[in-house]
Amino acid sequence: MKLSLEGLQSRKQWEEKGYHLPLYDVEEMVKKTKEAPFWIHFGAGNLFRAFHANVVQNLLNEGTLDKGLIVAEGYDYEIIEKMYAEHDNLGILATLKSDGTIEKTVVASVAEALPLDSSDDGTYQRLKEIFTKESLQMATFTITEKGYSLVNGKGETLADVAADFCGGPGKPVSYMGKVASLLYARYLSGKQPLAMVSTDNCSHNGDKLYEAVAAFAKAWEENGKAEKGFAEYIHSAKVSFTWSMIDKITPRPDASVEAILRADGVEGLEPAVTSKNTYVAPFVNAEETEYLVIEDDFPNGRPDLTVGGLIFTERETVDKVEKMKVCTCLNPLHTCLAVFGCLLGYEKISEEMNDPELKKLVETVGYAEGLPVVTDPGILDPKEFIDTVLKVRVTNPFMPDTPQRIATDTSQKLPIRFGETVKAYEADETRNVDDLKGIPFVFAGWLRYLMGVDDNWEPFALSPDPLLGELRPYLEGIAPGSQDVEDAIRPIMEREDLFGVNLYRAGLAKKVCGYFTELSAGKGAVRETLKKYFGH
Repeated sequence: MKLSLEGLQSRKQWEEKGYHLPLYDVEEMVKKTKEAPFWIHFGAGNLFRAFHANVVQNLLNEGTLDKGLIVAEGYDYEIIEKMYAEHDNLGILATLKSDGTIEKTVVASVAEALPLDSSDDGTYQRLKEIFTKESLQMATFTITEKGYSLVNGKGETLADVAADFCGGPGKPVSYMGKVASLLYARYLSGKQPLAMVSTDNCSHNGDKLYEAVAAFAKAWEENGKAEKGFAEYIHSAKVSFTWSMIDKITPRPDASVEAILRADGVEGLEPAVTSKNTYVAPFVNAEETEYLVIEDDFPNGRPDLTVGGLIFTERETVDKVEKMKVCTCLNPLHTCLAVFGCLLGYEKISEEMNDPELKKLVETVGYAEGLPVVTDPGILDPKEFIDTVLKVRVTNPFMPDTPQRIATDTSQKLPIRFGETVKAYEADETRNVDDLKGIPFVFAGWLRYLMGVDDNWEPFALSPDPLLGELRPYLEGIAPGSQDVEDAIRPIMEREDLFGVNLYRAGLAKKVCGYFTELSAGKGAVRETLKKYFGH
């Protein structure tokens, strides 16, 4: 069983092993797509393969679409060479369900896969040709938040960006420079309309894409490298930069999944590690739950993708959905499990949901404290969302996510994940901040985590965080069982940038300090304190 168009000719063999195969004429789909493309995607990684490409596959199977999509990879060209080209642009999607079953699908909806490489004249000319097609309706992105940045950590313009500002749209080398140059080709071909749709998991993602492209348009006009009017085109109603909220976990291809596919008889499953250290395989594994909510602003129209599960709405609602997810229904619960998972020695998030005290803690933070003040977007029910998170998603034993990974950069996450709920309580005359129990407990747990010793008082490796060096010295002098800890941790509790509020002004400092004192009483104190407040 070879993953290739030729290999799929043996349909019966694949289907007997439980694989869902494309129900459409792949060669005809490829022909129609290349002639009149409607959707190009930037970022050929796992999320695209598991989500976007599969949505199009389902719509092709149903006959809602007769064209697939085109993908361009601008960070690691070897992904195209070593994975897409090697397998005729096919991929296997292994959907890992919470009931322990695996759904196996051969996804064939990618009609063309191209490196976004301006040094390759033939390929780059093809991309420009795609961008000048009247049929093109949207360009979507999964390139990570970093992909849109034009500056380094110090706020200085990146060297390749600065060079592209001066060099113009001919052969830019920066990612956003190349995207801007393709839009310039569309501008020159008659100022044709297009939707630019970031589907990266970051706040107000469309604004990040717009700001990057607009910076190139402005620089090129000022440097005489682009016609006057290009910047206006970018800013006009002809080009939209929509907001979206995406949510689907697609971990790195797992060896256990590879073994299952190999046992089925699938050949050539060996993963490849590129020179940029990207780990790619002919298959992707992903959870079954997925959400993609997009601002409905498509100047050149769009097909009906709602049949594929995508939700189209106005910008304000996308913002509410994002806040619901980040501030209440998902991200805070992940951080609860991450902090206490590290302290208690867990290595899988799913295993923590079998811990009655941790389960009660996240239910308290989600249902009892967050849900009453959640931003309700109207199109997704917040309680149903939390139900799915806690009963389907984080309990999924197939999801190899770790508390150690999620604990990364916790200092940067607390203000938005918990601080917004505290502020909502402060702003609501019918509620009392003093009623909060789970959120201050998590704050105290994070301070205990920063001590770098687990519940057996053994040292453990803290996850990367930019403020570790600054914060840990405050906790170094605290011995097991210390009762007078407030003076040591007061400078941390006063920091609004860490918690979204000054814990003293919010009236939570005494509670956090009390919890922290109990959590740091000595060996086993984390477990005992959890039992005391969240035991059954």
